[in-house]
Amino acid sequence: MMKNQIFAINKKINNYCNSYFIYFFFAATTLFLANRAVANNAVLRSIFSCQAQGLGGAIPTIKVWFQQGTNLSFIPAGETIKKVWLDDPSQVTLDFDGPMCLQFGNNNNNQDCQNSAANVIHLRRIKRLNIPGIPYTDKTLLTVVTEAQEGRKLYTFRVLYREGSPEYNTLAVFRDPPSPTQPSCVRVPK
Repeated sequence: MMKNQIFAINKKINNYCNSYFIYFFFAATTLFLANRAVANNAVLRSIFSCQAQGLGGAIPTIKVWFQQGTNLSFIPAGETIKKVWLDDPSQVTLDFDGPMCLQFGNNNNNQDCQNSAANVIHLRRIKRLNIPGIPYTDKTLLTVVTEAQEGRKLYTFRVLYREGSPEYNTLAVFRDPPSPTQPSCVRVPK
């Protein structure tokens, strides 16, 4: 009889351990896959305004892929886009979330550029177009002039063409953190 009781207890322990192992296995697998998915599909990359302006001594980058577009958002900084230049338009298209002033050469098309009201630029990589006078490059420069309560700001971004799966879909420009002496990313000459 004692042997039967020990056998029954061992059976309950084995069932309990097997159930616990199965639960732990599925929980660990789910967490692993969820973390991997989040790491591979980061939605947002952020940068402070002073970093995006290059005041820290480095030109910020923004990457574009064929699979999906990349947004450049000035919403968190509270800035409105007034003017944009893209040095090589043969591999990237631009779209905006609001009205933008379009100027070509010396003709300003009778548009009021002071009323431009976009806060987001959507960049989309396209198959290279053959535009006379534009050499083939693996990157280009995007220049953006914005306006906020504190005045106008000039941003430059190195646009990098990428293959494969996108690393992020939005680069958000945030206001600089408050500093009693100077912006946090300004280099002080030695």
